[in-house]
Amino acid sequence: MLTDRTPIRTVIVEDEVTARNQLVQLLREEPDIEIIAACESGASAVAVLQTTAVDLVFLDLEMPGMNGFGVIEAIGPSSMPPTIVVTAHDEYALKAFDVHAFDYLLKPFGRDRLHEAVERMRIHIGNSRDGDLARRLLALSREVRAPEPHGSRFLVKSAGRVLFVGFDEIDWIESSGNYVRLHAAGRMHLMRETMSSIERRLAGRRFARVHRTRIVNIDRVAALHARGNGEYDVELRDGTKFPVGRAYREELEAKLTE
Repeated sequence: MLTDRTPIRTVIVEDEVTARNQLVQLLREEPDIEIIAACESGASAVAVLQTTAVDLVFLDLEMPGMNGFGVIEAIGPSSMPPTIVVTAHDEYALKAFDVHAFDYLLKPFGRDRLHEAVERMRIHIGNSRDGDLARRLLALSREVRAPEPHGSRFLVKSAGRVLFVGFDEIDWIESSGNYVRLHAAGRMHLMRETMSSIERRLAGRRFARVHRTRIVNIDRVAALHARGNGEYDVELRDGTKFPVGRAYREELEAKLTE
């Protein structure tokens, strides 16, 4: 077991600024924690973990681009340091963490819960069994990732909170640089994600891409308006109207008649 004098070289992987800063601040209160990196993306975390000796990782699962599971796969379960998962997952995933003996921080988290997780990791690090850790990481990744394609909501980080936006609440989605905007019930939610990944998550549901930058909920479509030359505008029930790209017209028409 590690002594209080032994520095625990720690990496934080969290894309949301407020949560990342909170972790840094709280961990600085732990006398043996040495923060060697606070990464805002999975890719930057992999770069650190591949080149630096690390004793402990705080790993956010829900990140755009390379998420927490992508980090585990890139490093390899057998090479991952002891890991505390930072998550906003629902009850299903939390049961998986418990079954596989993984400690986790459920957002939003507080000082006492963080201290408890660190205390348990001190014991684990001192008695580390790499093979056992690798098996549990692999099992956790398989089990928690399994339900993702069948999920029914997006997790949206906003001002230190995690909001849940159900797929059926969404009217339309538009891209905005490295973000997407979810328009739902008169509100707009900004989320760091790509349109391609959003489209994959919505595959098989009542959504259609109508433009390179827009996806609509089929059940919110009120009308199609011909503009001439074979082009159309789509009008939603709330009065929102925008053009349909020619490449997406057939798919939209097919889904409207299902």
